[in-house]
Amino acid sequence: MTNQLETATFGGGCFWCIEAALEELAGVRQVTSGYAGGHTEDPTYGEVCSGGTGHAEVVQVEYDPDEIGYIDLLEVFFTIHDPTQLNRQGPDVGTQYRSIVLYHDDEQRQLADEFIEALDRVYDDDVVTELEPLETFYRAEDKHQNYFEKNPNDAYCTFHAQPKVEKVREKFEAKIES
Repeated sequence: MTNQLETATFGGGCFWCIEAALEELAGVRQVTSGYAGGHTEDPTYGEVCSGGTGHAEVVQVEYDPDEIGYIDLLEVFFTIHDPTQLNRQGPDVGTQYRSIVLYHDDEQRQLADEFIEALDRVYDDDVVTELEPLETFYRAEDKHQNYFEKNPNDAYCTFHAQPKVEKVREKFEAKIES
C-alpha cells in the first residue's frame, strides 16, 4: 500500500458537472474546481468565462491509486462528456469548456494518449480532446467548490450535473463510494 495520493486534472465542460460526477468514486479523496491551460495568472471566474484567458474550467482530482486507477478516472471522465465536441459541452460554448486532459507525468501522458487514440477509433467524429502538460492549476472561488452538493436544486445542476452523476452511479456502480 502506498497511501500516497496522486493527482489528475480534467476539463470537459462546466466544472460543476465534472466535479459532481467524479466525487462519486471510491478512492477519490478530493475534487477541486479550477482553471488551467491558459495564459492569465490567477484568473477569476468572470475572466475565464469571457474566453480571453485561454484557461479551461477543469477539476483537479486527488485519488488513492490503491483504490482507483488513472485509467478508471479516464474511463469515467470520457463517459460523462462528449470528447468530439469542439469548445463546447451542452449549453456551454467557448474554449473555456473544451475537452482537455492535463497530465502530471509521463505515465499519465502515455495512458491518456493511448486512451484518446482508442476512443478516436470508436467515435464516428474525431475526438478533439487536448492533451497537454499541467503547468499551473488555479483553484476556483469558494462558491464554485462542491457546487452541485450545495445547490442540487439549481436549474443548471438539475438539467446538466444530475444526469452525469446518475450516469456514473448506474454505469460504474462497482466504483462508487459506499
